[in-house]
Formats: sequence, C-alpha cells, structure tokens
Amino acid sequence: MITPFDRTGAVDYGKLREVVAGQVAGGVEGICAVGTTGESPTLTHEEHHKVIEKTIEYAAGRLAIIAGTGANSTAEAVSLTKAAIAMGGADATLQVTPYYNKPNAEGLYRHFMTVADLGLPVVLYNVPGRSGREIPLDVVARLARHPNIVAIKEAAGSVDRVSAVKDLVPDLTVLSGDDTLALPMISVGAEGVISVASNIIPREMSDMVRQALAGDFAAALAAHRKYYRFFRDLFIDVNPVMAKEALALMGKVENVFRLPLCETTEKNREVMRESLRRVGLLG
Repeated sequence: MITPFDRTGAVDYGKLREVVAGQVAGGVEGICAVGTTGESPTLTHEEHHKVIEKTIEYAAGRLAIIAGTGANSTAEAVSLTKAAIAMGGADATLQVTPYYNKPNAEGLYRHFMTVADLGLPVVLYNVPGRSGREIPLDVVARLARHPNIVAIKEAAGSVDRVSAVKDLVPDLTVLSGDDTLALPMISVGAEGVISVASNIIPREMSDMVRQALAGDFAAALAAHRKYYRFFRDLFIDVNPVMAKEALALMGKVENVFRLPLCETTEKNREVMRESLRRVGLLG
C-alpha cells in the first residue's frame, strides 16, 4: 500500500483512510502498510508507527494487516516490530532482507530469527534487486523451522525460485512480489501476491488471484493478459512513483513524494495515462 502525502509533504491520513477503504471494497485479503511501496525509507519512526496504527484503525478488522517493520539494522527492525506488536492489530510483519550491508548467510539467519522470536508472524521478503542480497535457499529452510516464520515474499523475478522453495519447505507460504509473475508463480505453488497494482485495481487483482487459486487458469490468464501492460508500466520508473502517478491521474491522491524520490517525467506520465485508458480506468 502506498503512503499518501499532501501538497506540503506531510502524511495525508484522510487519504490513507480512503486508500484502505478502497482495498477493503476491492476484496483483498490483507494490506501491507509501510513496505517499500509505502516509501518506508523516508518516513520518520513516529510516522512509521502512526501509519501502521491508522491502517489498523481504518481496516477495523475487515482484512489482515502486514506491518512493514524491516530494516538493515536488526536493532531497528526489532524496535519497529515491537511497536507494531504493542499497538495491537497487526497480523504479521514483512521483513526485508537487510540492504546495503549485505550480511552473510549466518548473519541473515540470526537477523530474521531475532525478529521472529518477538512473537509476531514473519513474512520474509526476498528482493535482491533492492537489497543486493538474496536469502539463500538453505537459510530459508532453516528459518522455516521457526513457528513464527510463516511466509516468504518472492520478488527476485524467478518462477523457478518458487518451485525451489516449495521443494525444500512445502508448508511455507510463498507470495509473489511481482504482479507480472503472480499468475505463473501461483501455477507452481505460490498462494497469492503482495501487489503494487492492487493500489489501483484491487478488485481485479483479487479476482485474478482467486481464479488462479481455484484452478480457473483460463479466466486468470485473460485477466493477466488484459492488465499485463499496465503491470509493466507501473515499473517504467522506480516503484512507487508510477503507482502514485496513476492514482493522481485518477484524482485519488497527490503525486507527492519525499526526496530522493520525486515525480516522473511527462513522457512517463503520458505512458501511464494511455495505460489507464487502455484498461478503462480513464476516459
């Protein structure tokens, strides 16, 4: 889920309420607050806590809440996760692979285990394109023995990796981290997607995933083909820039970011405008 800002750059909690309501109305199973798409690197700790708290309040028990409380410092990840636990209402935490410092396999294992020991169910987040480090498969298998490590978000761009994870730990839930790969990943054992596109098309993403999980791959494939270019166009600039640009074009949020993120180019904006028109989201 994006974090909406107003024109002054402050978190817009009124718009946040509307974003949450849109996801509820779209039939999603859960929302992830303050992940990378929520511009977590530029929120203060106070804002980080409040966005999660308000997301829980606005959701009002109607869907699951995954709190993005990862960091590349274990102490910071612990602090953020403890805060999410203390406020009550979070169902799990999304824990990104520590970025930039690129810990070795044992360091990764100890990092995730330390967070898991806090008691909140953990969704591991494998995203080497942003973190510079993949969670090795043998580390995933070791971590999966912990009762609080319940899922992994796979955003390495590899369908084969889903098969490899399920081969090693069949009971670990795998969630796609890429909208374009949600359908093929489900076909080999993933159970859903943590979606950027759902910020704009929650109902359509929910329907596509449920169709695939029910074995109706013909209907799911039709949806995938309809929205494939849109999925792709959401990443012509760094995420979440195009997701916010799309919502701004639809009049739902301001296209306001915090540096070092900024608005996209007019050329990219026109690509997104046309992409929204193609799928019937703009007149």
